[in-house]
Amino acid sequence: MSKQQMIEAIRERNRSVSSEYLVKFDERALQNYLRRLTDVLGHRGRESRWVREGGDRAVVTRTAV
Repeated sequence: MSKQQMIEAIRERNRSVSSEYLVKFDERALQNYLRRLTDVLGHRGRESRWVREGGDRAVVTRTAV
């Protein structure tokens, strides 16, 4: 799937995100985001699972300057 196709697929699932924003990300990041969106919009309930990728941080903080 091309980068543009991934952006279109993401926007079909998340209409609040702009193409201009998504184009800033590389293909791997877009693939991960699309997979997560697809999982979230799919099955839900006690049996549904989300697994954090190894390179992703579990906690992200912001420090005021």
